[in-house]
Amino acid sequence: MELLDWTLVSSTIRMVTPILLAALGGALCARVGVFNVGLEGLVLVGAFSAIVGNHFTGNLFLAILIAALASILFSLLFAYMTIRMKANEIVVGVAINFLALGLTTFALRAIFGVKGAFYDKDMAGLPRLDIPVIKDIPVLGDILSGHSPLVYLAFIAAILLYIFFYRTVTGFRVLAVGLNPVAARSLGLKVTSLQVLAIVMCGALCGVAGAQLSLGQVTMFTEGMTAGRGFIALVAMMMGQSHPLGILASSFLFGLMDALSIRLQGFSLPTQITSMLPYVLTILAMFFLKNKGQGSSNNQQSTR
Repeated sequence: MELLDWTLVSSTIRMVTPILLAALGGALCARVGVFNVGLEGLVLVGAFSAIVGNHFTGNLFLAILIAALASILFSLLFAYMTIRMKANEIVVGVAINFLALGLTTFALRAIFGVKGAFYDKDMAGLPRLDIPVIKDIPVLGDILSGHSPLVYLAFIAAILLYIFFYRTVTGFRVLAVGLNPVAARSLGLKVTSLQVLAIVMCGALCGVAGAQLSLGQVTMFTEGMTAGRGFIALVAMMMGQSHPLGILASSFLFGLMDALSIRLQGFSLPTQITSMLPYVLTILAMFFLKNKGQGSSNNQQSTR
């Protein structure tokens, strides 16, 4: 088995999907001036809800819808605490993460009566779509064809979010709220409504990301199966400067590290070492982003 080949690119596209969707959701929040640290918990809730929905309904579309709705409920809790109750965003986000971890662990035992993981051999995962014409093209067909519908949805979402931000009136209003909420409110913009809308859309994207994780990649649920992907998505969002195309590029980098870590396990390297790759990259990214974060903090202070 070769370390670098075209199948690695195909694996990267598959691995990047949960990170990309969650990062786009984080960008929506960031653009309205809300720093959502609860992405990890939202994705985890979506992953568990997708399995529950698929188990009881047997319908993949309903399972994805249930995953999105469950994450939206958690997002509304985040919005209520941060916007209405004026609680600290970081504290609420961390609380959402711990709540999701504990609640999914409890629900796993209460609903399915198992500990650690739930797997049903009769449960169908997301189908693989073969793109006409492209699937018959050598190399290109192997890379672009044969992924789950949510993989293609993630890349379409990045393009649509770019159009939303920079080509629509509502998008411009969202950007205005993030730049200066006081000025936006003085112009008659409904700042609170736009912030809640962004947080709800973030929840929907994170729910779909969780569905891809539990139904599109492994067709099972394990406790804490997000394994830090929500935090990686947060870093990808920061690296991409909350720009959809920048997020797409940074998410692809993290997806490549994720796929590479799995590939390295086939070379008899210890699993502990190979699993470190995405997180090492995350730490390095945070190190290089340190000065940018300080700069933006100073700008916010000067604005106030």
